[in-house]
Amino acid sequence: MYDFIAIGLGPYNLGLACLTAPLDDLDGLFFEARDEFDWHPGMLLESATLQTPFIADLVTLADPTSPYSFLQYLKETGRLYPFYIRESFFPMRSEYNAYCRWAAAKLGNLRFGHRVTEVTYEAAGDCYTVTVHIGAIGETQTHSARRLVLGTGTEPYLPAAVRDLAGDLLHTSAYLERKAQLQTKESITVVGSGQSAAEIYHDLLTEIDTRGYRLNWVTRSPRFFPLEYTKLTLEMTSPDYVDYFHALPEETRYRLESAQKGLFKGINSSLINDIYDLLYTKSIPGPLPTRLLTNTALTEAAYDPATGTYTLGLRHLEQERDFSLSTEGLVLATGYRYRLPDFLAPVRDRLRFDDHGRFDIARNYSVDVTGRGIFLQNAGTHAHSVTSPDLGMGPYRNSWIIRELLGRERYPIEESITFQEFGVPAGGAA
Repeated sequence: MYDFIAIGLGPYNLGLACLTAPLDDLDGLFFEARDEFDWHPGMLLESATLQTPFIADLVTLADPTSPYSFLQYLKETGRLYPFYIRESFFPMRSEYNAYCRWAAAKLGNLRFGHRVTEVTYEAAGDCYTVTVHIGAIGETQTHSARRLVLGTGTEPYLPAAVRDLAGDLLHTSAYLERKAQLQTKESITVVGSGQSAAEIYHDLLTEIDTRGYRLNWVTRSPRFFPLEYTKLTLEMTSPDYVDYFHALPEETRYRLESAQKGLFKGINSSLINDIYDLLYTKSIPGPLPTRLLTNTALTEAAYDPATGTYTLGLRHLEQERDFSLSTEGLVLATGYRYRLPDFLAPVRDRLRFDDHGRFDIARNYSVDVTGRGIFLQNAGTHAHSVTSPDLGMGPYRNSWIIRELLGRERYPIEESITFQEFGVPAGGAA
């Protein structure tokens, strides 16, 4: 009987594993279907950096003395001084992935290649039974725990217009493994508006003159929005803002969730500038075969197997005019969505859902009817705002979850750190 079982091993549950490793009075087991830790391998572009500083690692903001910190990783791998001389707060994305793999290798309670197939609740023992399939040996095991922590993450999302299309279109999650084949096309179109779309467009643009393809970037956004990164805005990734946001009415939270996408889905301003500079440099010899189309929504799509060509039905949102675009290569930077795992079906009656059909996530990150049995990592922008996908808030959320698991506070949890006030001042406005 474990104190808890965590399902899925992305950065958040890996951080939970690191923070619970020193705790003798908390016994947890972690399952991951993949054979090893690998964080968005399709987007580990050589020049890509995190959008959060290195201090937003797995553990530091909960426990700066942890042996699983990013700085400890740099020290052990002989890269601390080069990182210091580099003078950038933002690690390379591939470097962050290597750091996570380093941390995972140090932990003894992680089970890779273990796919959870079913979760059931045993009323007699007030516990959950987790059934896992072990791919390497083709066997099934069951394990029991008093609590669960869900960290299965989000899945690549494809819009309805392209969901059932034939051909070799790809989501950004598979970009690197299929990049070479993509660059054999005569034309490539990237659809999307966020950081991933910008990184892939920039990556393909660097070789547009040597490869000879036509390159398009289509976004429904009215412009290429930069990630909001001013310091008072960053205070919205704080305990204060979580408290404020979570207490708002459900409809208000959903309205804000849609309006705040630019706070965590925008493009690094430096990358926007790099793209412009690259366009400028490569256009010196003459016009470039590239188009950037804003205010443009993908409404339909068709594939012709005889020519290997996609015809995209597009609509200009401000002019309200329809047009089409033909392309051989199609890259969908259309983001990720959370889907309720099938293995939770037997315990669905123990889960809470809001009026929109998504998890009703309590302030303590629980999603079950008891408010203390099943906890959720990420997938909570509708309940916990922009803090949900923020790497820097992972240790904070894990501090909460650990407090719930232990029944006491192990890692001090900040309550108020902002200079600004998000709601009506206590006692009313002066």
